[in-house]
Amino acid sequence: MSANPQSVSPQVEKVTEMIHQYAESVGLTREQVFNSEKKTWRWRIGSAYIDIFIQTIRFENGTSRDYLRIFSALMQIPANDLLKFYRHLLELNDSKLGVKLTIMPNSNWVYATYERDIRGMDYHELATCIADLEYWADLLDDDLKNTFPNWSN
Repeated sequence: MSANPQSVSPQVEKVTEMIHQYAESVGLTREQVFNSEKKTWRWRIGSAYIDIFIQTIRFENGTSRDYLRIFSALMQIPANDLLKFYRHLLELNDSKLGVKLTIMPNSNWVYATYERDIRGMDYHELATCIADLEYWADLLDDDLKNTFPNWSN
């Protein structure tokens, strides 16, 4: 499995344009939020930064799937009482629908993350996914820091 896209599918082009359209619908410009070299979008909602990209996963049999990935760094993993912290994250995963809390490999950060195969995705669904992640990221970054105020590294 590889994450390096070699060509852009029509569906990726369509979703790329829909992300631009969403950003413009909330008062942002492509120039403000889109990094054309990295093919990523980034903006701030409240206290949270929102990062978006489309990842193509290629399989050994020659097929591939394209995923919309939306995420936001919430806080660093605390240095102590990890069991209590991780339990709290799992409980949040159960109650905060549409978003999952993740830790990327070799990272010391907790992320609010949303992922979906872009096949069949329309603008309404894309806008809902981004808006939901924006809402939860802005709420959860503050909530986690307030719940564990002395735990940040």
